[in-house]
Amino acid sequence: MSGLGVNIDHVATIRQARRTVEPDPVWAAVEAELGGADCITFHLRKDRRHISDRDARLLRQTVRCKLNMEMSLDEEIVAIALELKPDQATLVPENRQEITTEGGLDVAGQFDRVRATTESLKKAGVAVSAFIDPDPRQVAASAKAGCQAMEIHTGSYANAAGPQAGRELELIAKALKIGLDAGLIVHGGHGLTYNNIIPVAAMKGFTEFNIGHSIVSRAVFVGLRSAVAEMKQLILRAAQQEQ
Repeated sequence: MSGLGVNIDHVATIRQARRTVEPDPVWAAVEAELGGADCITFHLRKDRRHISDRDARLLRQTVRCKLNMEMSLDEEIVAIALELKPDQATLVPENRQEITTEGGLDVAGQFDRVRATTESLKKAGVAVSAFIDPDPRQVAASAKAGCQAMEIHTGSYANAAGPQAGRELELIAKALKIGLDAGLIVHGGHGLTYNNIIPVAAMKGFTEFNIGHSIVSRAVFVGLRSAVAEMKQLILRAAQQEQ
């Protein structure tokens, strides 16, 4: 049965719009846990555009469920991860000009660097996942690099409509199977909403879905605890009709 990881970056984005102290993403993590989150996800970017070092430290001290740190391969960020020791590190691409992560990490193209970073994190007791497109080549590279898990980038599916959405679901299902056959734990995330989560969550084999923007958007109207609980119920409902 799949769990729900709640990405709290968007709470920090609202705070940074005014360069003030609220809303506090650390408080958001507490509310998300109370709503049923199985994992709290945050992305400590090189440019610190939303989550700060202070946030990362406090999240490590206060989060009681699984803590997942999204991170680039940047040496400074890797050093921070080795110090913080989150439960899991998810390796992601990072572009200074992007609004949000735009695609999966090219593990195959940066194989030696990914493998070295993965080895360092695992030696520190941190589980490693790679955020990748549903591409068999990237799945194979992630397993070969020593990652214990992968997170399938679901953005192309989320942005598709009609028959194209169906084709994107087929690519996700194929990558899911290849990942499981390779012995990887498989997660999914990016662009998932209350309206599109069920077809993906109904696929047998996913362990976790990381969702941020849609939940935080819903929280504006119903509160974060309720927004998390609603998404968790959708995932549980989908599990009852696993394909």
